[in-house]
Amino acid sequence: MVLVMGVLNVTPDSFSDGGRWFDHALAIAHGRRLIADGADIIDVGGESTRPGAEPVAEEEELRRVLPVVEALAPEVEVSIDTRKPAVAEAALGAGARIVNDISASLWPVAAAGGAGWIAMHCPADPSVMTAHARYRDVVSEVADHLVRRAEQARAAGVERIWIDPGIGFAKTAAHNLSLLRHLDRFVATGWPVAVGTSRKSFLGALAAGPDGLPAPVDDRLEPSLATAAWALTQGAAMVRVHDVRPTAQLVRMSTPEFAGVGAR
Repeated sequence: MVLVMGVLNVTPDSFSDGGRWFDHALAIAHGRRLIADGADIIDVGGESTRPGAEPVAEEEELRRVLPVVEALAPEVEVSIDTRKPAVAEAALGAGARIVNDISASLWPVAAAGGAGWIAMHCPADPSVMTAHARYRDVVSEVADHLVRRAEQARAAGVERIWIDPGIGFAKTAAHNLSLLRHLDRFVATGWPVAVGTSRKSFLGALAAGPDGLPAPVDDRLEPSLATAAWALTQGAAMVRVHDVRPTAQLVRMSTPEFAGVGAR
């Protein structure tokens, strides 16, 4: 079964919805809407990881995320999107069951907490990662890095592991498209693959209007769905998205059971 992860940014500065759900009550209400729309997992993040984003102090990140995790965890599987061990530990204590880790380094926390773990590829802090978008062979380098981390996590006792090629993180548009084109290489490693392309800037450029200007963040639904559909055809196990309802419909309509409806 392909899982739909709904994005819930409790931040003032995330690239897509920064500030919209910064208030705890608004964030919790939005999380419940995502659940109603079909999210299997709600990914709660308190620190923006957009290119150029500055780090958030640990205490502030905890203040942002813990009330939201505590409220939603009884209703849905919650993941905590963080790079900080203390934030991951506290969120697991508050009921989160997955660590969504752009640093691909927090598997000891996941192992100690009996949690799932998503290892994402990002070779540098978001504040400087654009300068690190240099690869000889982006597909091989990213895949090899993630497989090594996944093997370390499994050896440490983590049972549920996904690898995420980190589309948009220290990658050029050409890198992003190459990773998408070769998602089957990641699936062939045997590790479940998570993919996050939703509303990202390279999709805005691909969906540019007649004036040549990139599509604005709120007008990237079609390319987001198209790349999610491509990920499904390549065998992805999870898609991380802002627009849960149409993506959940896409996933449902892509299942073999749905394809057999009306067959003669």
